[in-house]
Amino acid sequence: MKYSILMLVLSLFVNFVIAQNPAKPEDISPLLIGEKVPEATLTNQKGEKIDFQKLIKKKPSIIIFYRGGWCPYCNLQLAGIQEIEEDLLNLGYQIIAISPDSEKFLTKTTKKKKLSYTLLSDANLSLTKNFGLAFIAPQKYERKVGLKERSNNQNTEMLLPVPAVFLVDTDGKIQFEYINPDYSVRLSSKMLKAIAEIQKNIK
Repeated sequence: MKYSILMLVLSLFVNFVIAQNPAKPEDISPLLIGEKVPEATLTNQKGEKIDFQKLIKKKPSIIIFYRGGWCPYCNLQLAGIQEIEEDLLNLGYQIIAISPDSEKFLTKTTKKKKLSYTLLSDANLSLTKNFGLAFIAPQKYERKVGLKERSNNQNTEMLLPVPAVFLVDTDGKIQFEYINPDYSVRLSSKMLKAIAEIQKNIK
């Protein structure tokens, strides 16, 4: 009897963990428009701890979740955002791009793409999971990309974020989101700029 109960508890625990981290990107359950973003401590390129809640209270934020500097689609997206950075800043936004990459790889991406906005590390994907964007990466990604190494061995669950863009106000409330399980399809910089302008005019 005790053995049966133990097995049942173990089974429920395993199912809970699996449910928390879906195996397919299309099975994620992200936060919705109107919900508030979770608290988190992230790391910047200097290795400094950044309070995510304090950061977004400074001004309206455009938050980008990307897979890492190894991803060509992510690099194109980051470069496109750099092209409209001045326009977004003039609209009153700050730009925050988040990935599982450790600070070393954030620095490489910044230099390679000549980015001047903020890149932050969510190496253990705690914020990514709380946003409902994390899924279990196919095994080939560790072999080809080295996800553990890129996260300084903090990505122990071998997860990836579904690429996403959020517009968040200073109260942490989500005003707009774009999430696509197909990592090759991104919100264009031109469309992001238009949406940012619309959101600003709504205020």
